[in-house]
Amino acid sequence: MIFITAKFRVKPEHADRWPEITRAFTEATRGEAGCLWFDWSRSVEDPTEYVLVEAFRDGDAGAAHVNSAHFKAAQQELPPHLVETPRVINTTLDQDDWSALGEMAVPEAS
Repeated sequence: MIFITAKFRVKPEHADRWPEITRAFTEATRGEAGCLWFDWSRSVEDPTEYVLVEAFRDGDAGAAHVNSAHFKAAQQELPPHLVETPRVINTTLDQDDWSALGEMAVPEAS
């Protein structure tokens, strides 16, 4: 899978509305056949920073995403709300879902 994590620093006056601002882009991306997940979180340390964790089935699915109409629209619509260019980590992993964090295993209920 293609695994991507990106940090978005949003202008303070837009930070509370960021989920609404990105809603159409988020919903369209989640509807892509090759999208495994596309999840936003807000930083607990900086309320103007959002972290996007996304994954796509493979390189073809990732390419379809960046060539989609909704991605091209987001390239125009989102930057005016940002303080800086988002920072990203993009890698390919040999798995297709989250793994259990064994070091923090929760015992099964008896």
